[in-house]
Amino acid sequence: MTDKTDESSAAPENPGGTQPPAAAANGPGKGPETGPGTARRKRPAAAALGMLAQRLRQPLPGAQPRLRFEMPPEYTRQDGDAGGDSEVQPQFGSPGPRISPQHPLYLGFMGTVGVGLALLVYWIGSNTTQLLLWIVAALFIALGLEPVVSWLEGRKIPRPAGILVSVTVLISAVVGFFATLIPTIVEQVTQIVEQAPVWIRDFIDSEFFRSLDDQFGVRDRVTEELDKFVNDPAAMGGIFGGVVGFGSTVANGLFGTLIVLVLSLYFLAALPAMKKWGYRLAPRSRRHRVEALSEEITRSVGNYVIGQAVVALLNATFAFIVMSIVGIPFALLLAFVVALLAFIPLVGGMIAGVVVLLVSLTEGWQTAAIYGICYFSYLQFEAYFISPRIMQKAVAVPGAVAVISVIAGGSLLGVLGALIAIPTAAAVLLLVREIYIVRQDQH
Repeated sequence: MTDKTDESSAAPENPGGTQPPAAAANGPGKGPETGPGTARRKRPAAAALGMLAQRLRQPLPGAQPRLRFEMPPEYTRQDGDAGGDSEVQPQFGSPGPRISPQHPLYLGFMGTVGVGLALLVYWIGSNTTQLLLWIVAALFIALGLEPVVSWLEGRKIPRPAGILVSVTVLISAVVGFFATLIPTIVEQVTQIVEQAPVWIRDFIDSEFFRSLDDQFGVRDRVTEELDKFVNDPAAMGGIFGGVVGFGSTVANGLFGTLIVLVLSLYFLAALPAMKKWGYRLAPRSRRHRVEALSEEITRSVGNYVIGQAVVALLNATFAFIVMSIVGIPFALLLAFVVALLAFIPLVGGMIAGVVVLLVSLTEGWQTAAIYGICYFSYLQFEAYFISPRIMQKAVAVPGAVAVISVIAGGSLLGVLGALIAIPTAAAVLLLVREIYIVRQDQH
């Protein structure tokens, strides 16, 4: 009895002479270290790593998401809805009825507020003129880069990456241009400074100056004026103040360039949101038309900026090639001047040609004549063949309006006003054609 009990109790441990469960699971030749026990030990470690990663993805205790200024939802009161329900209820309740515009209190109060706001806007504008110019320049640059960013977006490139690529290419081109230009300018200015005494000495030794000196005593008069100037403390202080003022101007220019660059980045990144906010300021019934007109204006301005930049680059390149061939001095410096002036439409190319002609007269009238013929012929070719093809997607402004707008813009805002004059004139003409003339035709 005892033997049977012992055999029955021992049978489950190794029935039929088979291996123990741990050994069977491990398989032949495997020790107990590589069995389920090891797997069970690995599972808590993997679970701990997973919990740690999940914990790291969670916000810190007490942290709140960053507040964002979001656009409010559209809401409209539906007709015939007695309960006043709307598609999207406003957060603080529906607005009540408006006060009658004919109410004396309304007229007096709104008239006073209007005059006060007008005076406030005038005071702010008169005291922040420089900042407003920086904002306009930054917005102008952002509108110029917007077609490039939109084109990159159409090629499945995210907008932040497109902005980064566009701005990087622009900054690299400007920095590379100035890095090439500044050493040449310094070298050529040094040559001018070195040659100036020679030119002055040759002029003093010339027969023309001697005859003037014999008749009017020019040499004694110049020496007397120089002595007075050197011994005058106010004059010397004026020179020192001029140097300090020049340094302040350079510092303000660098600071303004940095501000314009940063604002351009912000405007370029927020341009779609800015457009949406601007469209929401219009009544809902006219919002679609406002959006269509605004998109047309911004598209025209962007294409104009890019087209004018290409035209100015081609103009300066041609001028540099001709100046290098005919041997006009300071060719690279003058090409930079031509590029800057070529940004001014219509009259910029003519002014640039006159400036280079005056410099080329130092090499002889033959050199000036050759350059004048080549450059002004190119201006005609540019006006009839290059500009129409480059600017065909930009703005179309009558010649007389373009000239008047450029002169007016230059008088009001200087070079920046001359640059934005034609896009502004095109926008005004578009609004007059699509709004005022259409309204007049309907009456």
